[in-house]
Amino acid sequence: MELAEELRACLHDLSAGGTIEIRENGGRIPSARPLSWEVRGAPAKPLLHLWSETCNLTRRVLAITDQSEGRVLLAVECFGRTKPQRLEIIRLGYERDAKGLSREEFCEQLRRILLERFPDETLERVSIAADLEHSLSRVYARGISRKGMAHYAFLAVPDEETPDALESSLTYGLLWLDRTRQTGGRGNLSGLRLILPKGKAAELAARIHAIDPRLAVQVYERDAQRETLERVDPRDGNINTWLLPRRESQLLLDRAAAAIAPLQALEPDAIRAHAAPQLREVVLRFRGLAFARWSEGRLTFGMDGRWDELNAESEVALKQLVLNLQKFRHPLATDTRHSLYRAQAERWMQMMVMGDVSQIDLALDPTHVYEQVFAQTAGQRGVLDLLCVTRAHRLAILELKTAENPDLPLQAGEYWSRICRLQAQGDLARYGYFPGIELHPDPPIVYLVAPALRFHPSTDVLLRYLKPEMEIIRVGLVESWRRGLRVVMRQ
Repeated sequence: MELAEELRACLHDLSAGGTIEIRENGGRIPSARPLSWEVRGAPAKPLLHLWSETCNLTRRVLAITDQSEGRVLLAVECFGRTKPQRLEIIRLGYERDAKGLSREEFCEQLRRILLERFPDETLERVSIAADLEHSLSRVYARGISRKGMAHYAFLAVPDEETPDALESSLTYGLLWLDRTRQTGGRGNLSGLRLILPKGKAAELAARIHAIDPRLAVQVYERDAQRETLERVDPRDGNINTWLLPRRESQLLLDRAAAAIAPLQALEPDAIRAHAAPQLREVVLRFRGLAFARWSEGRLTFGMDGRWDELNAESEVALKQLVLNLQKFRHPLATDTRHSLYRAQAERWMQMMVMGDVSQIDLALDPTHVYEQVFAQTAGQRGVLDLLCVTRAHRLAILELKTAENPDLPLQAGEYWSRICRLQAQGDLARYGYFPGIELHPDPPIVYLVAPALRFHPSTDVLLRYLKPEMEIIRVGLVESWRRGLRVVMRQ
């Protein structure tokens, strides 16, 4: 059977079964239903034409190198390339979701932009597939470009991704850089290119400030409409950070004191009041879980999006809510799967650490501990867990996590950059923090606090890329930390 005839038979069987996906050299080619095809030309070396609304591809087929039910692998010639290429045609057993399609289209657009922006470089790889073994998410497109013996790892964020994805992009970019360095013998890897949506680079300025300057991190903003890249330097920008004045928080707590006192009396050891000056409210938390709010003389209570005003008729419901919290949100609760036990675990840990920060390290001064000190950060994201001071009056940042999170080192790095800026400007004393203390001029110490078995495996990798002057201490707690903070690891 001639190659052309065999190819027609293969494509007929594939297209009869549903949606077709095309992959060239491992990368997906965006396509849409219906996908049309035509085989023409010489029977021994036919031309294959594939097209749809978003795809138009013509390749000369040299051979069918592999074939199975639902898949055919072809060796093809591509114009301008001397070596045979790999073209894979696959029948999918499901409709790919809209976001999946948009990510693939983004990947293809990224190829075009990079080839236009760096015409003297070769793209060795562009992928948006997940690699869970190495903590690489399919949220981002990543790859490698080469110019002579020099290589660059790059990672790009699609426009439609969430603010969390943008915030974590530097973390995953560094993981991809490290992964690339460990494979393929690329000891001459020049650095990382981070490609962000237009206008978003400033939101990562604080994190990039925490990166070791010896590491070459190039940041580009992508204009999706014009299909261009513009290099920017977030290190030149201002790290926009505003402190919450301590006076405003205290005034708010004083105004609410009489109204919230009866609620705090229901369980004094478990209920704490937290001021939120930006919202002009005081939040009551039961071992870290918000259950009541005071605002402008009005008390409400509840959770899960439903809040009722406290009055004579609703007082019984409030007391029942507190009884449930006492039963299910207790360190010795038997039902550890209950939603009230598991909710807001980091807030619970924060409350315990604030009770006596010296349990984390005897060098920490328990008399000066602050939570949520930032009034605003770039993009309105990021809340410092705890800010305190050592007994030698050196600033200390405590970043808490109760579950594995690869973003922990870069989150801590961001807060460290912001606090360093505020320290240099003298804003901490100006806004009422650490009264009567002359702060040590050295940069803050950073404590990463988590259950000992809950540090993400990538933590050691990411810590290597932070500034050498950023002193970091990892503190591992017992898994049963709710029953009492006990340190089992400090390094």
